Amino acid sequence: MSPITVFEYAGTAASVVAAFVMLRAAWSINTAQVWKEEAAAQKARADRLQEDMREIKERLTRIEVENMRLIELLTALDPNRLRSNI
Repeated sequence: MSPITVFEYAGTAASVVAAFVMLRAAWSINTAQVWKEEAAAQKARADRLQEDMREIKERLTRIEVENMRLIELLTALDPNRLRSNI
């Protein structure tokens, strides 16, 4: 094998390796971008869920207060009737 042939094969191999490295880098960049976008979407979803949970807790607190007030009113009207329904 002549030195020129060796250099031709080496040049071809170097080109293939360079192409592979470029493809790998592009894939890594795209993968990182996809994961970054997915993380942002999950964070936004978590923030919405947290806000929904806060709203639900506030509603539950209001309902509990209203229920206590209704029980007080019922007890004031007819305590015996309330005890018989419990």
